[in-house]
Amino acid sequence: MFNKIMKRGHKKPSKEAIEAPIPTSSTPNVTVNHASRAPGMPQPPALAAVPQNPGVVEVLPNLRDVPLSDRHSVFIRKVQVCCVFFDFSDTMKSAREKEIKRQNLAELVDLVQSGSCKMNEIMQEELVKMISVNIFRCLPPASHENTGSEGGDPEEDEMFMDPTWPHLQLVYELLLRYVVSSETDTKIAKRYLDHSFVLKLLDLFDSEDMREREYLKTILHRIYGRFMVHRPFIRNAINNIFYRFIFETERYSGIGELLEILGSIINGFALPMKEEHKLFLIRALIPLHKPKCIASYHQQLSYCITQFVEKDYRLADIVIKGVLKYWPVTNCGKEVLFLGELEEILEVTQSAEFQRCMVPLFRQIGRSLNSPHFQCVDERGTLYGVFYPGVTVNVCGARFRTNRRRKGVIGRRDGDVRVWLHGWPPAETDGCAGGAAGFSAAQYLAQLVPYERLFFFQNAQLFLNIVAERALFWWNNEHIVALIAENRHVILPIIYDALEKNIQGHWNQAINGLSSNVRRMFLEMDSELFEECQRNYEEKEAKADELEEQRVSTWKRIEQVAAGGDNMIFV
Repeated sequence: MFNKIMKRGHKKPSKEAIEAPIPTSSTPNVTVNHASRAPGMPQPPALAAVPQNPGVVEVLPNLRDVPLSDRHSVFIRKVQVCCVFFDFSDTMKSAREKEIKRQNLAELVDLVQSGSCKMNEIMQEELVKMISVNIFRCLPPASHENTGSEGGDPEEDEMFMDPTWPHLQLVYELLLRYVVSSETDTKIAKRYLDHSFVLKLLDLFDSEDMREREYLKTILHRIYGRFMVHRPFIRNAINNIFYRFIFETERYSGIGELLEILGSIINGFALPMKEEHKLFLIRALIPLHKPKCIASYHQQLSYCITQFVEKDYRLADIVIKGVLKYWPVTNCGKEVLFLGELEEILEVTQSAEFQRCMVPLFRQIGRSLNSPHFQCVDERGTLYGVFYPGVTVNVCGARFRTNRRRKGVIGRRDGDVRVWLHGWPPAETDGCAGGAAGFSAAQYLAQLVPYERLFFFQNAQLFLNIVAERALFWWNNEHIVALIAENRHVILPIIYDALEKNIQGHWNQAINGLSSNVRRMFLEMDSELFEECQRNYEEKEAKADELEEQRVSTWKRIEQVAAGGDNMIFV
């Protein structure tokens, strides 16, 4: 008897049961994770219930051709057809069924966008279920998980492209149209686009497909704007993603997109700013300067930081000291980024806040002024050199790319830096971007290392960075110069030694010239202070010379004693 009851419980549902679905109370519990990060996890029940390409997909009539009385049931059947998965690794497999699903998705997008069919609660629930089943999936392993490498350049041709994108794009477009539609009642929609849905949506930002992250960015921003009940939850969830990225993994594909959303959110903060938002700045945004891969999202991060200072000028001191805390020691490319960001922050900084942080700030600027770094680097600090086929090169704002068969080289010829894309060694005729004319950099790049000191490397993006030059460019900013002039009695004694060392001994002529210009500006500001700093510098140098002479004479006496040998005492 028990076996008979169990057999009856496993009977297949009839077609009538599909046409009149029973409403459920929540969206399916679909998890999102990288395949390699959750090995051995069982498939969620909601996904297991969805047929994986059953072989035949029902062809349904267009909704516009269906009587109004049957339109709702046909809509639900179309949504259920769109829950079927297909294997996109083989483009010819199930081509007819894939096209049917694509047409159904496109029709649903048009229907929601036009608002010609008002959806009831059951239709909305089934629609969100279908969207969840399609997008909340197990993400493929990241490139570094497959190869063990540090990850490639996102601008390279080999960047990841999800093969299921022809269907995924339509599903994301359908979700976007549903969220922004004026026909969507937020009171009803928030039952299905709940916290669980938003959290899974945020997990998808780790996708390596840039097209998917762009859709996610737009959708999450619209959800934040329309569903006020979700706003604190979204901010806290983004906080948690940042914490995990900073202190645990240092790998997350969508940090830049999340920062773009936050830039818009910060711009709308009301004044006076809540303590919660200030804590977010201190605990999440400022520590984002720590990871090595900051170059991939620094532009968005700098915008968010500057927005905070523009909203509340009293935060300038906290921000500047926070950036100094994470100042790089050996990564000159990262140091150039920090110098540019601090310049933007100082442009919106007032005098009182500047005075609180100017001493540690210009101590660091003094060290940057004496930086010897002047080289081609990527975000990992790779040295200048020969680059292999298929590499993008960025020199003085101009972008070049080697072809796929021949190497390229960056080096010095006749006093100018040039880029050759015709292989190694370079021919007499320089070639770039197709092989016509050579690219000559500015005069200050004249002393790059000769060819024999070049290093070989592969898969890197190159930049010409000079830390000292970027720091000296601060004196071209009128607002910063005004702040410096107002506090010259404190700042000039800190950086005077660095300026003199550049003028007397820096290897690059451009740095010599820029340092002389800054020195002359201080002389015009306050000649008495300048002369006092000059006397102090000369006294320091004289003492240093005396100490050096004492050191040399001491070693000479030791050498003489050692040469005598007879008077040596062995212990």
